[in-house]
Amino acid sequence: MRESANPMSKNLNLPHKTSGGDPAAAGRKALIVLMRHLLQGACAVENMEEGQICLTGVTRRHHPEETLAQALSLGLAERQGDRIAASATATSFIRRAMAEREEAFLTQHREVETATMEVEGSRQPVRINLAESPLGAVARLKDRDGGPFMPPMAVEAGERLLSDFTRGQMQPRITASWEPRLSSRAKGSAGGKVDITDSALAARTRFSDAMEAMGPELSGVAIDVCCFGKGLELVERERQWPARSAKLMLRTALLALARHYDPPRPDVRRRSHHWGADGFRPVL
Repeated sequence: MRESANPMSKNLNLPHKTSGGDPAAAGRKALIVLMRHLLQGACAVENMEEGQICLTGVTRRHHPEETLAQALSLGLAERQGDRIAASATATSFIRRAMAEREEAFLTQHREVETATMEVEGSRQPVRINLAESPLGAVARLKDRDGGPFMPPMAVEAGERLLSDFTRGQMQPRITASWEPRLSSRAKGSAGGKVDITDSALAARTRFSDAMEAMGPELSGVAIDVCCFGKGLELVERERQWPARSAKLMLRTALLALARHYDPPRPDVRRRSHHWGADGFRPVL
């Protein structure tokens, strides 16, 4: 059947398939609804009034005529006589659209900042979600002068401690493990360092060194907040500390940890010290 003999095409005045970019104009939601309908199967076109068309296939639904024209012009739909079908690129379009909607929803509940951290032995820019990070609430605290209460080096040290804690597989397991066993130890033998990878073992060693650097008085609060994600008020209740004291202890612990990760360079200049009063002159 020639196109001129098709009254439906003449009435709708629908364009042929042409190449187009990613649709970003108004009516994107209607376009997504149309493409999800067409992906169920080819549909017959029924002419309606007031700029509406009816597509009948697996289901019957009304769509704006301009939306169908947009789908055809973008190459998302194809006209086959008096029937409309989704093109090969329709599935990819729907996947991108759903991913964008999910990302937009998650962005509403995120507070993302760009920072520089050490990843696999090299410093790389990373994105940190402060709303998800255990140190996010502490990093947003302000001091009396309006500056950050927690210095950036302290926050980075806490994130690095959490990274080693996670890579070292030190989280307590509360559910059954369905992972395949890769170790070859016999039944009944004690598990230990031979059952973990070299990277996990190295992370555990770094974590132990960090605990020693902070000391037993400060390492506990760092583990509670950075590794187990406990809030400052919960730490104060569990440890029976005074109110607003946990953030001071955490700040002290992370500053000590930051010095451990990035120790200050020693001053090689020679200095002389004396305890003489003003006007003191040494006697030869």
